[in-house]
Amino acid sequence: MNTVATRGRDPRIAAARRIAAEVSTHLQADLSLRLWNGEVIPLGPAARDDIQIVIARPSTVRRLLLKPGLMTLFELFASGDLRVEGGSPLEAADRWDHGRAVHLSKRLDKGRILRAALHFLTKNDDLGACELPAWDATGDDGVGRDRTGRRDQDFIQFHYDVGNDFYALFLDPEMVYSSAYFPDHQASLETAQREKLDRICRKLRLQPGQTLLDVGCGWGGLSCWAAANYGVQVHGVTLSQAQLDFARAKVNRLGLQDRVTLELKDYREVDAVEAYDAIAQVEMFEHAGFANHERHFNQMRRVLKPGGLYFHQASVRRGGKGMIKPTPTTKVITRFIFPGGELDTIGMTVTNMGRLGFEVLDVEDMREHFELTLREWTARLYSRREEAYALAGEARSRLWMIYFALFAKGFERGGTLVYQTVAQKRRAGKSGLPLDRASLYR
Repeated sequence: MNTVATRGRDPRIAAARRIAAEVSTHLQADLSLRLWNGEVIPLGPAARDDIQIVIARPSTVRRLLLKPGLMTLFELFASGDLRVEGGSPLEAADRWDHGRAVHLSKRLDKGRILRAALHFLTKNDDLGACELPAWDATGDDGVGRDRTGRRDQDFIQFHYDVGNDFYALFLDPEMVYSSAYFPDHQASLETAQREKLDRICRKLRLQPGQTLLDVGCGWGGLSCWAAANYGVQVHGVTLSQAQLDFARAKVNRLGLQDRVTLELKDYREVDAVEAYDAIAQVEMFEHAGFANHERHFNQMRRVLKPGGLYFHQASVRRGGKGMIKPTPTTKVITRFIFPGGELDTIGMTVTNMGRLGFEVLDVEDMREHFELTLREWTARLYSRREEAYALAGEARSRLWMIYFALFAKGFERGGTLVYQTVAQKRRAGKSGLPLDRASLYR
């Protein structure tokens, strides 16, 4: 069929051009848009076309016009009706100014958009069929509920039991799924994750023969590192069967069976009282939910010896006025990525520790480290995307890449942050710790 003739007969092509022109005036991005008929439209002055945002069908535009927002974008990217070609979603996002993108809807000429939109709103072509890997469509995501109203093990397994082989596509050999610590910008992900594991052990001042509880031990990276390099006895717990199987195999492979014990167990069911010299929680806390924060810190205090140290690494929101309410970002993430997840603020973390029996000793911002980590994960997953499609499906793999892009930009701009916080179970008198911090960095 003649392409020129087709363009002339379909008024939606001309309407799409007008919408794209209005968007490009204000977005001024360095990438292009490709319509369903193959036409390429620059989204900014002198924009390159090596990376393109592809609109697969006219009904994609209709969906965006009727229900604009992050949820619709995630749904369309997952289904493939909106996609990025020539680069990863993060590489595409690096081609526009985030501030312009956030405020784009306020700057657009609404009348011009509406006149062009009429050509899409009066005709509806069905979107391609695609079953999205989303959590419970009824909205039972556990947000705002205490433990009795949450399906925590189901939430965890939804995210982590995608498959160990899938996560191995982008994680380091230690299979550490949390922000690395980059000693410099040239460091590899492998070096940065080893540095992070060792830094945790140093911050906890671990000594041979001590006991460590690894809360949400994942694939066993920290448990094995602490046992092998610091001679401690480690008890790790996770709610993911896939992670547990991998971690136990690693413990056996390294010959650490006499020093590392791993269980499929909710950490709140660990019944030992004042049994551990140290506790590490590395980015599991985001799963707990606001209604369970007090229970979390009470449990940490209960199983920690007097004067014991607690390490807490967690992503948080920047904070603001009033109560923390679900945002479009959190609604998307709890539906597609982390059901039950809620991010607090560093102020809330420190306040809760202080009022629930801990003395906060150290707080370190790692925001830029997590941005670098997410960029590494994105590059690795994108380079092996065909393997990811085979292991986890195209929709889930695309969701992971746009999720990484969303948070990489969030950490870049400071809307999302991550902190390492060290606290001591409060007791009267001297802490028993060195007066300076130099020993943590040797």
